[in-house]
Amino acid sequence: MTEEIIVSVVMPVYNEEKYIEKCVDSLLLQDYPIEKMEWIFVDGCSKDKTVELLKKYQEKYPTLIKVFNNPNKIVPYAMNIGIAASCGKYIVRLDAHADYATNYISKCIHYLEVSDAENVGGVAETKANGFMGNAIAKMLSSKFGVGNSQFRTNGESGYVDTVPFGAFKREVFTKYGGYDERLVRNQDNEMNFRIRKNGGKIYLANDIHLSYYCRDSIKGISTMARKNGMWNVITMKLCPGSMGVRHFIPFLFVVSILSFGILGLVHPFFWMLLGLELMLYLLLDILFSIKQSSTIKEFFALVMLFPIFHIAYGIGSMIGITKLFTKEFQKGNYENKKI
Repeated sequence: MTEEIIVSVVMPVYNEEKYIEKCVDSLLLQDYPIEKMEWIFVDGCSKDKTVELLKKYQEKYPTLIKVFNNPNKIVPYAMNIGIAASCGKYIVRLDAHADYATNYISKCIHYLEVSDAENVGGVAETKANGFMGNAIAKMLSSKFGVGNSQFRTNGESGYVDTVPFGAFKREVFTKYGGYDERLVRNQDNEMNFRIRKNGGKIYLANDIHLSYYCRDSIKGISTMARKNGMWNVITMKLCPGSMGVRHFIPFLFVVSILSFGILGLVHPFFWMLLGLELMLYLLLDILFSIKQSSTIKEFFALVMLFPIFHIAYGIGSMIGITKLFTKEFQKGNYENKKI
């Protein structure tokens, strides 16, 4: 049986009862032959019905679906567990917070076979539930919101620095090693950096589509931004070169606001600079909010969301810098619960 498996789907899951059924149902609609796949779900000790729901699918598809436990909880451990248990020629890393076009897997495999890329990915359409969730999704699809992240802003097909999740040739993990288990976040960025550093290529195909479901509340998106900002700094320290300049623009923005505000106490010229900076930011905020919004209510939501997201992200990076000097970090305790 294992000799027939071409594609191993590996999916880390944790408390995904809200999304897992829609995700699995989208996989069941894939046009790639189901008998040539295995789906490996690695659960990080979920406290909801995630595993229970997966077990129901497993009863229907016992040779297709496998469920493993990840006592370390975080994604890189889950990926390494799944890869070690897999037998496919290709490893397709997926996320439960998403659903996938019917040709998602077949398109990934196609580009892996016809190109010289070692990792292939597609364009993520950000979605959410409710009014605020939809506004957040539009913010995360804007270049003002997330910079030049090609896969979030409908980039053109071509070689890039990273893709969402990724479909890999199996030998990638033999040549370059598994996922970095120190990283609570940014493990995909680090893996793609390692591939590029060793001469490999990452390919983004804009005819590969998935829908990713983002946070749907201000608290949720600001918490995510803060943690991402913090882990950008930690990742930069642990894996120099793996993070791009765009990941630290919010940090520079927050630092400039604080610096100009403090320096203004010495000379009012710096307050003028602060005023100009904030006026320019507000202008961009308004312009991109107009561009992204479809109603007046949504416009005002976006005007509010952009600075909340950017400032939370920047503050997160500042927190990340302080974490580098803690005893926990020095001892190598990188897990979220410890730092």
